Amino acid sequence: MEINNLNIAIIGTGNLGQAMALGLLDSGYPASKLSLTRRNVDKLGDFSDKGCAVLTDNSEAVKNSELIILAVKPYNVRDILAAVAKDIDPKKHVVVSVVTGVNMTELTEILPKGTPFFRAMPNTAADVNESITCICHTHAGPDQIDVVNSVFTTMGKTTFIQEELMDAATVLGACGIAYVMRFIRAMVQGGIEIGFDAKTASSIVTQTVKGAAELLIERGSHPESEIDKVTTPKGCTIAGLNEMEHHGFSSALIKGIRTSYERID
Repeated sequence: MEINNLNIAIIGTGNLGQAMALGLLDSGYPASKLSLTRRNVDKLGDFSDKGCAVLTDNSEAVKNSELIILAVKPYNVRDILAAVAKDIDPKKHVVVSVVTGVNMTELTEILPKGTPFFRAMPNTAADVNESITCICHTHAGPDQIDVVNSVFTTMGKTTFIQEELMDAATVLGACGIAYVMRFIRAMVQGGIEIGFDAKTASSIVTQTVKGAAELLIERGSHPESEIDKVTTPKGCTIAGLNEMEHHGFSSALIKGIRTSYERID
């Protein structure tokens, strides 16, 4: 099915839900086919203005959709899914969970038997169509897999993984946005300390980070090979890198990733 003919409901449209909605709309997906739910719908006024259905009733959103994206908090996903399970038809609906730390087995047990079910982990860069979304699935056929992949491809890139890696994907891809933002903020602060105003420092740093990522994406090279190109004997780059490592830069980042991963459990 062409995704522009697909009715999509996002249940629980918080920050991630809104990022996904914006990514869909920016890609040309029709607002009239997108339903968004949230307790406080006043926070979704911009989407209502665009032509999306903004609702507090999850059941109504489910009944009017074919693809249901669960974007609620982990602590209430089971109750919310149980409340709409009666409205889900395995022959009509595909359900996708973007909820952190709740496995497919727990959720499919709540649904009618055989409901096509996906677990996906995009990040908030879906807002600008630059997410990386990791996906796994159960009870899904090739057509349903293609549809879900197409939906998330509108928001950026996708990769299919085994479910046992989904928590790790959450840390690296979703939490990773925060890690990179903190790195960027520190670089901007450093730029201000050596003489730039905040706006100019931010412009230089963000384009530098974007360029560094594109080098790796386009060339498929290893980070160290690109580092070697800008480090000269007794130069300022290697001096700065070594000073960062003396203070545990790489070690701190690795430990932070591990700590986030352990917290999911």
